[in-house]
Amino acid sequence: MTETDAIKLFKCLADKSRMQILKSLIIEDMYVERLAERLGLTPATISFHLKKLEDAGAVKSYKDQYYTMYSLCREVFMTNIIDIISEESAYAREQSDREEAYRRKVISAFMEYGRIKSIPAQRKKEHILLEEIAKAFEYGREYTEREVNLIIADFYADFCTLRRDMIGDGLLTRKDGVYRKVNQESL
Repeated sequence: MTETDAIKLFKCLADKSRMQILKSLIIEDMYVERLAERLGLTPATISFHLKKLEDAGAVKSYKDQYYTMYSLCREVFMTNIIDIISEESAYAREQSDREEAYRRKVISAFMEYGRIKSIPAQRKKEHILLEEIAKAFEYGREYTEREVNLIIADFYADFCTLRRDMIGDGLLTRKDGVYRKVNQESL
């Protein structure tokens, strides 16, 4: 079930009359007049709600002699909500594009000619700059503190602060004087 289908279904289910129709159809397949009689609604009202339920994929219709019978689409209701939520959204690409635009904006505001002009006060913005610096390190390679300082110094004079912040943000690890770049894909 796509995100759009789920939204349509959830909107459709947010009506008391439609829920009563579904509760009746779970017991047995019915036609409009029988549902109207059972629920105390007019056949026109039942038809209106059945059309909405059919459009949302909650019910389906079939012919039985002179009647159009309606039945519950049980497979739709067997879908786990967690599966719907975990499905990649159609808006995921837009969100990714907005995040990338924000990153570029931060980088252009705080960096010039590949060097940091000033360290932003907001941690989120500083983290973006630290990620840019981390690109200069190779994953799997061991660095001495001097090598780390030289790489960071190419970006900003206060390499001690940035080195400490990179370790604090989980971009680098330090153990026994040896520094390593953290694999960001595993985070």
